[in-house]
Amino acid sequence: QVQLVESGGGLVQAGGSLRLSCAASGRTFSRYAMGWFRQAPGKEREFVATIAWSGGITYHANSVKGRFTISRDIANNTVYLQMNSLKPEDTAVYYCAAEPVANSRIVHTRQDDYDYWGQGTQVTVST
Repeated sequence: QVQLVESGGGLVQAGGSLRLSCAASGRTFSRYAMGWFRQAPGKEREFVATIAWSGGITYHANSVKGRFTISRDIANNTVYLQMNSLKPEDTAVYYCAAEPVANSRIVHTRQDDYDYWGQGTQVTVST
């Protein structure tokens, strides 16, 4: 199994930036697709971004494309979410997720496809 711990959340003004980190520990020698999801108050959890094990294949939700960037450092067992030009509607709890994959090119956008989840980190964007 793998354990995921998010960090980097906090309070930021609209237009500002944050970088979230997701550190993995435990069984990290397997191949994993990684993803970021978020859940705002009163709303369903939604997909934000995903990255393949290889790191060269990524996909971002339209709502964050051009502002957020997912990246991965396999050597450090860490996935990042760089968030720029933050908006109040980005306010949510952000979750990191991991899913074992058969090959290094697979990405997942559905939360049901992920087996492992972190506890989340709060991001609050003020006006």
